[in-house]
Amino acid sequence: MSFGAAILGLALLIFVHEAGHFFAARAVSMRPRKFYLGFPPALVKTTRGGVEYGIGAIPLGGYVKIPGMHRPAPGDLRVSLQPAEAAEHAQALDALDSALERGDEAAALNELHALEPALAGNRMLAEIEDGLSADAYWRQPAWKRIFVIAAGPITNIVLALVLFAAFFSSGTPQVSRTVQQVIGGDPAAKAGLRAGDQVLRVAGKPVSPDGIAAAIDGTRGRAFTIVVDRGGHDATIGPLRARNESGVYRVGFEIKAVNGPGESLPASVWSALGVIGSITWGTVEAIGQLLHLKGTHNVSSVVGMVQTTAQAYQVSIWDFVGIIAEISLVLGLANLLPLLPFDGGHIVMSVLEGLRRRAFPQLVYMRYSAVGIAIFAALLYLGLRNDLTRIG
Repeated sequence: MSFGAAILGLALLIFVHEAGHFFAARAVSMRPRKFYLGFPPALVKTTRGGVEYGIGAIPLGGYVKIPGMHRPAPGDLRVSLQPAEAAEHAQALDALDSALERGDEAAALNELHALEPALAGNRMLAEIEDGLSADAYWRQPAWKRIFVIAAGPITNIVLALVLFAAFFSSGTPQVSRTVQQVIGGDPAAKAGLRAGDQVLRVAGKPVSPDGIAAAIDGTRGRAFTIVVDRGGHDATIGPLRARNESGVYRVGFEIKAVNGPGESLPASVWSALGVIGSITWGTVEAIGQLLHLKGTHNVSSVVGMVQTTAQAYQVSIWDFVGIIAEISLVLGLANLLPLLPFDGGHIVMSVLEGLRRRAFPQLVYMRYSAVGIAIFAALLYLGLRNDLTRIG
């Protein structure tokens, strides 16, 4: 059940991201041709209003096919044909390439239509036809292209804001005195501490709920006792000694969190903005560490995301909402990286094309994409390695 909820939650984030692209494209008259969750082959699909909607068999994301992402170039159709087929239509292909070379899109479209009966079903022919259409992406002003591409990650960031605000308005988690879990084999378990005990004093001193951990850490390995309320009666646990774990002294138990009063709408939005700012800065720092080959053990893949989300669902629905909000934010930020095939790479290319007042050929996009794909593959490897190691 928890893993099903985690997968549905991540699918929702992908859907929201792609919906941002989809509706932004329609708003500026770039009619999308496809809207898919997952990648082909299609498990189910249907066509409505000239748009193909479907669910792909490869659950690694989703995509919206916007017409003409790249300017058609001479030779694109020729290289997609078998040598014999290219030779048979050499004259028509020469005319098509000539029209593309001189930038005469209307003549190129006429030549393409003349070839359609003989090359029916050729995918490149359909791609070039989309690239020559009036609503082709590459033919639009830079602001329209940036608007469409940025809409995906911005939608994820807005969703994170809404979910974080809902999280804070539902009630903020607060620590209690109640022991939720005692870790077997650790000092607290050996001394007889039990789940349900309420911690009253540590090392002879009364403690507040949020001061329990600090009081235990303050013993610095010296023997001490814990006084708890157990079923209405005081019980003394210990003496026991805390163990040094990465510089912090612990005895091996968790305190139960309770849901406190929710914040007002303005306060919850402000708290949500604070969390978004903190996570954003943390993400920037993490990217900086990766550039110096540090912090690679913190990289996670979709396997880790599903596991973490499923664990949050098991704790409470609001923990689940909080994790989904965090993943939505990180997904939006990651897609703004200035590398193709990420959305940020397309934004960079649109800005440069706006400055130079003409589109780059597809070959430039392909070379730029090779860098981004190599980096993405390296991160995917690190994430899978870390996640499988943790699971193992």
